[in-house]
Amino acid sequence: MKLLLLLLLCIPAIKPQASADYDNEVVILIIINENKSENDKFYLIMCMAYLACEDSPQVDPRAHRPLDKRVEAAPTLRPVAPPISGTGYQPRPPKQDKQDMKKGPIIYPDAGGCKHPHEELVGVCLFSWKGAEDSIFFAKYNDIILSEYNTEVELHYNYIKDNLDNNIPSSLRVLRAVIDSLHKKIQKLENAIATQTDYCRSPCVASCNIPVVSGRECEDIYRKGGETSEMYIIQPDPFTKAYRVYCDMETDNGGWTLIQNRQDGSVNFGRAWDEYKRGFGNIAKSGGKKYCDTPGEYWLGNDKISQLTKIGPTKVLIEMEDWNGDKVSALYGGFTIHNEGNKYQLSVSNYKGNAGNALMEGASQLYGENRTMTVHNGMFFSTYDRDNDGWVTTDPRKQCSREDGGGWWYNRCHAANPNGRYYWGGTYSWDMAKHGTDDGIVWMNWKGSWYSMKKMSMKIKPYFPD
Repeated sequence: MKLLLLLLLCIPAIKPQASADYDNEVVILIIINENKSENDKFYLIMCMAYLACEDSPQVDPRAHRPLDKRVEAAPTLRPVAPPISGTGYQPRPPKQDKQDMKKGPIIYPDAGGCKHPHEELVGVCLFSWKGAEDSIFFAKYNDIILSEYNTEVELHYNYIKDNLDNNIPSSLRVLRAVIDSLHKKIQKLENAIATQTDYCRSPCVASCNIPVVSGRECEDIYRKGGETSEMYIIQPDPFTKAYRVYCDMETDNGGWTLIQNRQDGSVNFGRAWDEYKRGFGNIAKSGGKKYCDTPGEYWLGNDKISQLTKIGPTKVLIEMEDWNGDKVSALYGGFTIHNEGNKYQLSVSNYKGNAGNALMEGASQLYGENRTMTVHNGMFFSTYDRDNDGWVTTDPRKQCSREDGGGWWYNRCHAANPNGRYYWGGTYSWDMAKHGTDDGIVWMNWKGSWYSMKKMSMKIKPYFPD
């Protein structure tokens, strides 16, 4: 009777957790020695019942949202085109040694004892050292060549004089008109600046210098000589406005454009759709140098990221660091973000690294349909005000971005959550989270659901043969 009472007390405590999160049930079999006394049996059963009735510890793989099979269909992956492929950039040309780049003295050719002033003037010899007859021959030949050059010079002189007398005056009149028009526009701009200055609280101050070299993206800048990791200005399309970005010129031969960075929790990533579209945060700051050498926390912007990945075949490097200083990375050789009309759909391929293939294979701790719920490849971008995730439900409260702290390519819901909430110290629990979910900066395949990274960044680079 006592045993039956204990079992009745324990079953309600265990069953709800099992039915909520798992498809499989665990049965514990207790074998009691018949030779023991009734009191020993009773105390042993009480101990086992106490262990069973204890509150179960929070299960690690929390990222998925379990199915209610009575009303929900099993999840399926969205079809997505593979990332843009092709040749892309040509391999970088080998760097020349600075000593090889120094110009040596020009040595003019020697033909028959005659020193020529330039290769194009072969045959023009004003002095000879092989005797009087040769000198007379070369002197006559020189007279003929010089006569031809005099004729050519006269023709050029007449052409220039004609332009000066006829064409230049009319061109000057046109230029004067253009200058007058520009002068009027400058006056309008000066008036507009004077008006705006009245609204300024203080004059703008540049905290650090911006390099002169710029390009389509950071790899282009690297090839033009910008080999210092700092903030640059890039312009992927000549018909769009240039913008600032941090370029990593050191990692894996440099040329990386930083599109996302988390490092200190200084920027809130729980933003709306339009903010993720445009981008937000602090690109870079000065770490004591005269240039912006230290990246800040920011999201570059979905429109910009999509544009950069459409230039040609692109790869993405995702780096992360825990609170012990250990580091891992995930490199995807193919990475394309589609435009806003396609809800910035994610397409990745060719994984390499030691962090785990969270984007393509989902959370390694889960299996079957639960794991399918955490695959990110093919997903649309979601924010708390634009629900495009794979959690198909009629309940508006069940939304991945709202529960998991940021905008991302959520499925139902995630194996990776780089834009989640920043938790100091790494380990956190469901009762610390706003909605009781694993909403930290998570990469499940490395640290599980309940560990938030100290640092995580995403950087892209055009693919080209090494």
